[in-house]
Amino acid sequence: MTTRTEPAPRVVIADDQELVRTGFRLILTARGIDVVGEAGDGAEAVAAVRRLRPDVVLMDIRMPAMDGLEAARRILAQAPDCRVIMLTTFDLDHYVYAALAAGASGFLLKDVTPAHLAAAVRLVDTGDALLAPSITRRLVERFAPRTGSGLATPAVHRDLTALTPREREVLTLMGRGLSNTELAQALTLSEATVKTHVARIFAKLTLRDRAQAVVLAYETGLVSPGESADTAEPWGRN
Repeated sequence: MTTRTEPAPRVVIADDQELVRTGFRLILTARGIDVVGEAGDGAEAVAAVRRLRPDVVLMDIRMPAMDGLEAARRILAQAPDCRVIMLTTFDLDHYVYAALAAGASGFLLKDVTPAHLAAAVRLVDTGDALLAPSITRRLVERFAPRTGSGLATPAVHRDLTALTPREREVLTLMGRGLSNTELAQALTLSEATVKTHVARIFAKLTLRDRAQAVVLAYETGLVSPGESADTAEPWGRN
């Protein structure tokens, strides 16, 4: 019996520290992931994506010339199939929140283990969102309330009237950090049915993945700070 293997993700690493880029490149290459390019700032990252068409970009947030947030916005606008993982040394950073809302597929702390780094790249390459609920909930709870206070403009603009009552329920529970397995248990549905609901929500609201869904659930008031589930899995799946 022949085992089918997926092609290795093609990755661009964008960070203004050469030592970080070199370390990540060695880690990923050793695990069979193809690093096709590197960039020292956001402008170089945008150019590298345009030239190399990678599957995934590891993007530092704070870089000279153009920061990672602006670079992520430009990359996702010109290459919507590309996946961006934001890199940060801070687990509560409003730049990361804005990046998730703009369409980044997740974020990693720079002290991530080699195994988790490689797993994260492979995960988002399959179309999933890299969602570490314990960090993401705190991140969204800290910054999302500002969008409803008149101090900032909501990062995700979506009209929820297109959703059915069941789809609103699913979106609310996703915002609280429930995985598809947990959604199925909570709603007494099969996982296949849950996946169908999730896919329809993404299509109706033009969401890239679960990361944007969490942001949207808070910004529209479906979920309030403190309502998140404590049983969410470490790596969220679409």
